[in-house]
Amino acid sequence: MENLRTLLQENLNIDFVSAILSGPREKDGIVKVKVRPLLKKDTLFFQLESFKGNQVFHKNLNADDAVEEILSLMKRMKQFQMETKQYSCTALISKKGRAAIKMKRRQNPVKMISLQHNRQKQYILEEGKAVPFLVDLGVMTENGKIVNRRFDKFRQINRFLEFVEDILPELPKDRELTILDFGCGKSYLTFAMYYYLHELKKYDIRIIGLDLKAEVIHRCNELAGRYGYGKLTFLEGNIAEFTGVDAVDMVVTLHACDTATDYALAKAVGWNARVILSVPCCQHEVNGQIANDVLAPVLEYGLIKERMSALITDAMRAQYLEREGYRTQILEFIDMEHTPKNILIRAVKRGKPKENREAIRACEEALHIAPTLGRLLNDKNR
Repeated sequence: MENLRTLLQENLNIDFVSAILSGPREKDGIVKVKVRPLLKKDTLFFQLESFKGNQVFHKNLNADDAVEEILSLMKRMKQFQMETKQYSCTALISKKGRAAIKMKRRQNPVKMISLQHNRQKQYILEEGKAVPFLVDLGVMTENGKIVNRRFDKFRQINRFLEFVEDILPELPKDRELTILDFGCGKSYLTFAMYYYLHELKKYDIRIIGLDLKAEVIHRCNELAGRYGYGKLTFLEGNIAEFTGVDAVDMVVTLHACDTATDYALAKAVGWNARVILSVPCCQHEVNGQIANDVLAPVLEYGLIKERMSALITDAMRAQYLEREGYRTQILEFIDMEHTPKNILIRAVKRGKPKENREAIRACEEALHIAPTLGRLLNDKNR
């Protein structure tokens, strides 16, 4: 693969835009790697984001080390795609390790963005292009400038849309899709999802936002009407008691407090939803249950116990979903400096349940916990 080495050495520079390594030859190894440039303290690095099973790994490497790491990874991959300011490139790797490379010069060079600061990152919703709902929600000015004190919200919205973008291959485009957003609140992300899927990606979708606050629901319906979002509806109601639909393609639950997340996830499983995106919040239940003789010295510290309980709660939720036939990942939603609620559970229906019942039961018994989601799904399966 010396020709691939030469290609990388010539292009891992300030004109590099992105790369994707895909087509794994091994079923249980790394399935995909994304590469992007990163400028830290005036030094150019290349961040490799590797996906393996339910885990995501990051490495920030200089150009020389990135070349060696990518070449090593490509021994187990079939395809390499790279974008630079001037070129689009594809490399196919044979079983014998030979790289067939095709390069195409761009007619219109990519407009490069500064890597100095997060505010210049290339977002799905572009800074400088006014989006009506972001203006009304106070995130953007009328000329598309991000309001300084709302920039973290703008960044959060775009990060969420990146997760939505990743699951698009799982959603059919030949019929209307139904999406439920439980605990939608002020609905920043609900509006963003509708705008992205319907206006930008041209999906035929119906989105229902559900929340307990009547004034919030009234305001969101007003805004949806103003934008002409005919298939975006907001309803006042409780997650556990909602029965307004018979079939759902995707369930979103963002910061639903404590066991409200469990009821939303159970509803999603009951509807056989194809995709679940959940950002849990305020995981108190397990904190009031957890007990273990071996861990007793650690659990004496309230803050540690609280954080361990929250992580265990979400890990158990992921395992319950795996048991129900979902391929489940626990991913970082947004940096801890912006919000402590930084975990996103992403689950995609795969059909074949994971054989983990005994392991789940052993974990529950060892920690003396009985999470609500486990009970709800057990009741459903009786």
